[in-house]
Amino acid sequence: MSGMMGATTHAEHAAVRRRSGLIDRRDHGVIEVTGRDRATFLHALLSNDVKSLAPGQGCAATLLDVHGKVQVVLLVWVLDDRILLVTPPGISGSTLEALDKYLFSEKAVLRDAGEDWALLLLAGPEAPGLIERLAGTGPDARPWSNGVATLDGVGVRLVRGGGETGEAEIWVAAPAPEAERVWKSLATAGAVVVGAEALDILRIEAGTPRFPVDIGPSVLLPEVPFENLMSHTKGCYPGQEVVVRIRDRGHVNRHLRGVVLEGDRVPPPGSELVAGDAAIGAVTSAAHSLSLDRPIALVMIRRQHAEPGTRIGIRVAERVVPATVSALPFDR
Repeated sequence: MSGMMGATTHAEHAAVRRRSGLIDRRDHGVIEVTGRDRATFLHALLSNDVKSLAPGQGCAATLLDVHGKVQVVLLVWVLDDRILLVTPPGISGSTLEALDKYLFSEKAVLRDAGEDWALLLLAGPEAPGLIERLAGTGPDARPWSNGVATLDGVGVRLVRGGGETGEAEIWVAAPAPEAERVWKSLATAGAVVVGAEALDILRIEAGTPRFPVDIGPSVLLPEVPFENLMSHTKGCYPGQEVVVRIRDRGHVNRHLRGVVLEGDRVPPPGSELVAGDAAIGAVTSAAHSLSLDRPIALVMIRRQHAEPGTRIGIRVAERVVPATVSALPFDR
């Protein structure tokens, strides 16, 4: 309920929606890929086109299993002499092992570089301007565009974000020993520090799934409505046959969607979706939206009920709460 939420969370949310907020991403992993064949090696494994990316470009991508299910969601940043893969918290080691299993004769070297880098995220309509003021430069507006800059005397890499919060975003990748200096510089310049509760509200409002909460090893890539995670024109990669077969000859049986609930109860993850007496899916993430002043949720819902505007119920503490299916992102 909005009234039960702290004033701090309200202020942090408002900062990202109206000005700029500073988010600590030092829990994310970084894998460095070097060697002559680094791009072709990753291109053959990931769901998106890596081979055509020039230095200073990037993409979001997934590593699938042979059944088309999502093993990890990665950010791919192409530098002059290496490629950096940014992983969700806590899985850089297992991701490195999974990639390494595919490495045979290719000239590519994988290394866990998490201790080298400190990742920070600046988000909000004023974020690009703030970076321009501090660094005298910034990446262009294309998602995952990146380049080097100097911020408060520290050499950093600036990367345009993909809209996880629904606002303009700049990732700042700093050398780990200089992280506090860069952090203080951004905060002193006016960016409001944003905590986990506000961030979760922002990304749910933006319809951004989090790995492994909303999208993970039980989810087929075509069940997620994010075309930016895949290329339909590239060659073979693990799980591609399933993805192409679904695209060309069939459909998935469920979809990731949003729902807007009536009342003020925020459903816990796992809450059952119902149509009449039938179970039709489950909540994956939920929050009280500060933009809509309503409870909202990301859900995995059966195809027959996934059309935006469809009325459903959500079972919350012995009650069935009415809700309406929404496209993503939520209309703020």
